[in-house]
Amino acid sequence: MKHVFNTKDVTFIRQQLRNQMPKPELVIWKLLRGRQLKGFKFRRQFSIGRYVLDFYCPKLKLGIEIDGESHYTTEGKANDIIRQEVIENFDVTLLRFTNTDVMENSEGVILEIMKHLP
Repeated sequence: MKHVFNTKDVTFIRQQLRNQMPKPELVIWKLLRGRQLKGFKFRRQFSIGRYVLDFYCPKLKLGIEIDGESHYTTEGKANDIIRQEVIENFDVTLLRFTNTDVMENSEGVILEIMKHLP
């Protein structure tokens, strides 16, 4: 099977996204980094094919997306459906949260993520 995880052709995009993380992503990253959740390692800006996930736990095949305003447009919603299908075809479970969820209830977001950790 062709290599699809963190391919070199998406490296620059991943680096740019890491360097320009919006505040909601920074809030969640502070809670995920350093194996803080039950010892599981999460990576930020991890790509699967041409799609870049905000956060990914390779051991559990668990992806986390923090959705901003662009995801609420008709085009954004349509793109998200395709994106989710492609990602889930690699047996990845994808959790989605809104910027508002994170900024108003980051503890609830973390509790929801923890439900998916053994």
